[in-house]
Amino acid sequence: MSGLVLKLGPNERVLINGAVIENGDRRTRLAVKTPNAHILRLRDAIAPDQANTPVRRVCYIAQLVLSGDAEPMLARRQLLMGIEQLSQVLTDHDSRALLTEATSAVLTQQFYSALKTLRSLLPREERLLAAGEA
Repeated sequence: MSGLVLKLGPNERVLINGAVIENGDRRTRLAVKTPNAHILRLRDAIAPDQANTPVRRVCYIAQLVLSGDAEPMLARRQLLMGIEQLSQVLTDHDSRALLTEATSAVLTQQFYSALKTLRSLLPREERLLAAGEA
């Protein structure tokens, strides 16, 4: 994650190498220079009991890598399999483009980018699940 820039809002929390860091009262920018640092914005975090849908489960795997709780190479395989399964269901053009972007991010070990991209599928998944229940 060399060269990662975090833009934190007031009182926002971030997990960096296992330590929770909380920003002060003003917006700030942090430049992370250490490669392979484990970084997770806590506002993006999914609790284990919230990983209860296909997209959330795949996001959770990416999150485990970012928090340092999963070995990247093992998680990479799980992420790629999860993304492939999602691509069998989310067949519209926009979803396919996002899944392709997430795949590229995983292949280059850019797990934060993968998580960010996969999270953008959450509203679509919610709509599809709601339509299925109706």
